[in-house]
This record gives sequence, C-alpha cells and structure tokens, in this order.
Amino acid sequence: MPERLRPALRLVPRSLLGRMLFLTLLVVLVAQALSSFIWLSQLRASQLDGLLTSARSLGQSMAASVSYIRSLPLGYRPMVLDQLRSMGGTRFFVSLNDKPLDMRVLPETPRKRAVLEEVEQVLRERLGKDVEMSLHFVGPDDLRLFNGGLKLDELPRSWAHYALTLEPLNPPVLVTQIRIGGDEWLYLASLLPEPYAGLEDQGLADQQLWFILITGAFLLLFIGLLVHWQSRPLKRLARAAREMSLGAEVEPLPEAGGSEVADVSRAFNSMRERISRYLNERSQLFSAISHDLRTPITRLRLRVELLEDEALQAKFSRDLDELELLVKGALQCVKDTDIHENIEPVDLDHLLQVLAEPYRDKVTLEGRALAPYPGKPLALRRCIGNLVDNALKYGERAHLRIEDSAEAFVLHVDDEGPGVPEQKLGQVFEPHFRLAGHKQGYGLGLGIARNLAHSHGGEVSLRNLHAGGLRVTLTLPRPAD
Repeated sequence: MPERLRPALRLVPRSLLGRMLFLTLLVVLVAQALSSFIWLSQLRASQLDGLLTSARSLGQSMAASVSYIRSLPLGYRPMVLDQLRSMGGTRFFVSLNDKPLDMRVLPETPRKRAVLEEVEQVLRERLGKDVEMSLHFVGPDDLRLFNGGLKLDELPRSWAHYALTLEPLNPPVLVTQIRIGGDEWLYLASLLPEPYAGLEDQGLADQQLWFILITGAFLLLFIGLLVHWQSRPLKRLARAAREMSLGAEVEPLPEAGGSEVADVSRAFNSMRERISRYLNERSQLFSAISHDLRTPITRLRLRVELLEDEALQAKFSRDLDELELLVKGALQCVKDTDIHENIEPVDLDHLLQVLAEPYRDKVTLEGRALAPYPGKPLALRRCIGNLVDNALKYGERAHLRIEDSAEAFVLHVDDEGPGVPEQKLGQVFEPHFRLAGHKQGYGLGLGIARNLAHSHGGEVSLRNLHAGGLRVTLTLPRPAD
C-alpha cells in the first residue's frame, strides 16, 4: 500500500456503524455539493440574464435622458438640471461639466464588464456609434459629481442621495460621461436596481445551508439506528465466536436479522455443533488410548522382568520407558490444553506476583496491567507459569516485563541462558523437542504455553537477545468493546 494513503485510511472508522455513518456522510456531502453546484450554476445564469436585462433597461433610460438634454437649448440645460435636482426622486444624478471628471475606478469583474458592455451597446445604438463616452464603476467614497470635484457627502441629501446611496450596502455606482457637443459633457450616475445593485455572485442562501444540515443530520440518525439494529446479531456472533475459541459453553445463536446475517448465524450454529462433537470424540479417544496402552505396557514390563539376559532386559526396559514417556507426554499435553473453564476477568498483576513469589531471588517483575484480562484463570496461570519455569530451568533467572495497552497485553520473559540457535527457534514448540544437553521434562512446556495462548487468540514468540539469553513474548489481544 502506498505510504501516502495510510494516513487517510487511519481516518476511516473501524466499526461497521462508524464506517456506515462515515460513508453515508460522505455520500450526502458529495450529493449535496453536486446538487448545490448545479442549482447555484442555474441561479447565477438566471441572475446574469436578469442583470443584463436591467442593464439594457438602464441604458435605454440613459439614452432617453441624453436625448432629452440634447433637445434643450443651451441656456435651458443648467436650469432644467437644477430643477430636477431640487425636486429629488430622479433615477440618475445628472450634471453638466466642461470635461470628464477623473475618479478612481473599481477593478473590473466579469459581471461589471458584462454590464458596461451591455449599457454601452444600447447607448451607441440609440445615440450613434461615434458618440464619445466613458463608462466606469466607482465606489461611493471616490465619487466626484461636478467640475470642482465635490464628493457625494458634500451635497444636499435631496440632490443625490436618493439615486446614489443604498445604505448600509453602499454598492458601486455606474458613472456615464457623454460629450453632447462642444465642451459640454453630460454626467449621469446611477445604481443598478435591486437585487443586482451589489453586482456580486450570490452564494447558497441560509435556508439552503440549513436544509442541507438538517437533511444530513436526519439521514445520519436514521442510518445509525438502522445499522445499530442490524449489527446486533453480528456483535452476538463475534462474542460467541470468541467465547467458543476459549472453550466456553456457547448457546446456539438466534437466527435473526437480515437474510445474510441469519445465514451466518445458522452456519455458526452448525460449526459449533461439529466442533463440540469433535472435541467430545477426541476426549473419548485419548481416554481410550490411555486405558488401552497402560495394560499392554504393564504386561510387557512383567515379561521383561522374566528375561534372563540382563543386557536384553535393559534394552527392552529403555524402549518401554521411552514408550511410556511418549504416552504420558501426549496425555499431559491434551490435559493441559483441554481446560474447561468459564471466562472471567483475570487480575494478571496478582497472577504474576503469585507465580514470582516462590522465586524472589530469581524473578524480577516490571510494569503493570492496565485492567483485568477476560480469559480462563487456570489456563492463563498454566501458560505464564510454563514460560517462567522454562526461563528458570534453562536460564537460571527470569526477568518479566509487562507492556499493556487497550489493544493487547504483552509479557516479555527474558532469561540469562545460552539462548536457542536461530535455525531451531521454530522447532522448540514441537512436542518432545529438546536441545542438546537438555534431558529434563517432556519437552512440552513451550508448546503447551503456545496452545493456551492460541486458545485466547494470542501468540508466543521467541527471540535471542543481543546481550545473551532468550526472550519469550506472550501477546494476548484484548477484545474490542
């Protein structure tokens, strides 16, 4: 897996409920984002059409105003404009100047450019293509109205504020300056009508955002309840599977839920019956073997005692001792691993202290368990006890160190012995395997410990230490809540 994908995958929840909610939220966000993008694109397209229509209407009104002022005699033009300003309520602020006024122009945006082009096109169609004019958008604070460069706030409110302010928004003002003859420039300043005065692209409305949030919340709640309801049989199945792996008696699962979940429960019940039947047959088989082998071995020992040849008698006795050792070892292995106990919380700190108590001078213990471990008390005691005994038997001293976390309980058992050759690390778990020079016991301790760890879903691993000695690590995963 590429390294760059691992941090992203860590964000994905591990539980079925968490993943379903995560995927549902992701789908909702993608769907809402796509629908909102389409809706917003259509809204902006319709707004642009409305804006251009308003711009054409504004251009028509400007052209009519320019034509009217042109039609007046030169001496009447200032008087008419003064009367219009005094009356108030006009759509434009209009003035006559002897030159175009210089003002700081606002930066162009696609919408502003479209309005300017549309208004200019209408004006040139109505007034002539050769007419000299300039069109710009200007901020209210930078607006100049007469030859003297007066600002908007320096004029009576009735003169210009009705046409050029839209408090508290203060949108940009469209300033059009057209030469109407000689040195006369007609100045027209106006706002675009609502809702286009701001010339800004509108985003999602608050109602649309609330609709997305409420819809997503209801969908997540519904999916969460549905997945929780459907996942309960799976949780029962996981709990029953773990208890069965620990050897506990498990009641048949109810075959409820969806058809797929019911099929899984039915298959688990069938598997449980087969495994239970197999374990019973195995126990009966080993009991029969134990009973059947003891009689012929005892009979053979009696016959060996009757042999006159002592050398031959010694050979037969060694063979019988080896045969009896193998039988006892096999039966001991089955006895130690086939422990029928109920699962209960085990205080591993107390268990380790009890195991280390008889060997105060030879066993050290470091670390503590965070919480009790749910398992079989006697099986765990035998598993850890075998590891400690093995360390003391072959390494004289045992150093125990606990590393506990929410995921697993880990116990390191270090000894001070010669270690194990690397090529034989995997063989020491095999029944009756003993290293050269080690003749004590049956050679089953590590194998039994690993089998007991496996029954708890754990593992036993070996590693030679650089400073000498062998490290045996017991890992017991903690069940998820």
